[in-house]
Amino acid sequence: MRVPFVDLAAQQAEVAADVLPVWRRLLESASFIGGPEVDAFEREYAEYIGVQHVVGVSNGTDALELALRAVGVGRGDEVIIPANTFIATAEAASRIGAVPVPVDVDDEFLLIDPDAIEAAITPRTAAIVPVHLFGQTAPIELIAPIAARHGMVIVEDAAQSQGAAGSAGRAGALGRVAATSFYPGKNLGAAGDAGAVMTDDRGIAATIRNLAAHGSSVKYVHDRIGMNARLDAVQAAVLRAKLRRLDGWNTARREAARRYERLLVGLDGIRLPATRPGNADVWHLYVVRMDERDRVASELTAQGIGVGVHYPTPLHLTDAYAALGHRRGQFPVAEAAADRILSLPMHPHLTGPQQESVARALQLARSRGAVRT
Repeated sequence: MRVPFVDLAAQQAEVAADVLPVWRRLLESASFIGGPEVDAFEREYAEYIGVQHVVGVSNGTDALELALRAVGVGRGDEVIIPANTFIATAEAASRIGAVPVPVDVDDEFLLIDPDAIEAAITPRTAAIVPVHLFGQTAPIELIAPIAARHGMVIVEDAAQSQGAAGSAGRAGALGRVAATSFYPGKNLGAAGDAGAVMTDDRGIAATIRNLAAHGSSVKYVHDRIGMNARLDAVQAAVLRAKLRRLDGWNTARREAARRYERLLVGLDGIRLPATRPGNADVWHLYVVRMDERDRVASELTAQGIGVGVHYPTPLHLTDAYAALGHRRGQFPVAEAAADRILSLPMHPHLTGPQQESVARALQLARSRGAVRT
């Protein structure tokens, strides 16, 4: 049985009846940028997250950059981020001349380590960007006192956590400002690139909206150097339809995670993911750890089972950030995880028989490794 890593076609089919009539109206009216669909999505997502303001933008990386700029992070400032994250978390800082400062993650959940944050703070540190990775929230309740003690601002990277919550509240409403991505494969995904910034601060929201429209709040009047980062109405229509289904889809992901646990528990050499106490995980990814990861991944792929690695190279070891001068061994947990993590198929339309096929393939691949040794 072929098992796709994600099934975007199934998602689109589920929302097509809602989306296509709206798209038709948008084509007829030629109302593509901003407008009622964007306004409505921003209101609905703000209510869902539990914040006062949502500003829809072009993608998740732009959302992070806008969030950092809006809270005053600039050239030469340091921004603490986890070493185990997608490069966009670092890029957003780099693009405004700030310096990303990677720190290690904890071994159990692979989320940013609060003790490592404390050790990395310098007089130049301006912000902490906790990443709500794989579908669960970072330990904000431990990070917030550190930020307050040192006068740091928390900017959440909530790109993998639409609907997730922790003991401190829902992802996207835990810091001063948060950024998210609606890339198609996210729990809440558009039909292309899209993103949003969330905040309770009216001033921050107004600044982000201004920056995202070329630094302009009135046509041809430019208050600052901004960027072109607006959300288009076509994507807003898709996001509105999917938002109505998000809780149901996240419930399906949790059920799939529980099935994986039943199927894989006790399988030799496989370390299953864990959820932090108090977290409501939305399982954006189901990430296991094992030796001989690359061999196992190749065998699963050959059998038609989609897998991924999130992420194969920690940020500090990428060529793009070689100039920061970090070395192998500096962040041992992130480095060890990068060699062993494997993301299994995970999406709301994943079936029990499909997961049974994944489990059988994993067991066979692991047994072949045992025979070789």
